[in-house]
Amino acid sequence: MNKLLLLEDDPALSKTLIKYLAHHGYEVDWAKNGEEAMDLSYKNNYNLYLFDINVPLMNGIDLLAALREAEDFTPTIIISALIDIGSVTQGFIAGADDYMKKPFDPDELIIRIKAKTSTLKELLKFKGFEIDIKKEEVFHQGKPIHLGEVQKNIFITLVRNHPNPVTKDELMLLLEKPSDLALRVNIAKLKKNLDIQIKSVRGVGYKII
Repeated sequence: MNKLLLLEDDPALSKTLIKYLAHHGYEVDWAKNGEEAMDLSYKNNYNLYLFDINVPLMNGIDLLAALREAEDFTPTIIISALIDIGSVTQGFIAGADDYMKKPFDPDELIIRIKAKTSTLKELLKFKGFEIDIKKEEVFHQGKPIHLGEVQKNIFITLVRNHPNPVTKDELMLLLEKPSDLALRVNIAKLKKNLDIQIKSVRGVGYKII
């Protein structure tokens, strides 16, 4: 199930949206202000953000800009009553993927959400890295990263399962000559080559953090 984060300070609209989105198979966390949304974004992984702009404590544009600065590239749709070109421009500059003006048709919102979340099946994003699943290509900040086949497959598998660990047995299947030593060596090289953190989970396997 796709999980969404809704930032909206209008209780009536929020409850209506949550009910409507749940009917279409989406799980929604609701934040009433920017700081609450920021905290939730740190604690959970979301497939998409729905942000209003004029909300208490931190507006949606400032929040989105801060998340993008922190290398959170979760697809984001801004929903706002601000319809002037300046506000729309600011939203896209901050990193929005789409912008909907209130009032909006809920069916149109579903179409736009599906358009953004369906791309996640083909494109994985993790801390500045992007993985094209179909082509099995890895990019960092838009630049291609060249890895050996084994390390690339390990990295893709770890990102696919984030934040959960991948069992050692599953990772062993990705090796040409499976052994504990070969797995440790490939994990160590991957950490060095990509400057990432991979944690050993006792009795389970490894997880990327």
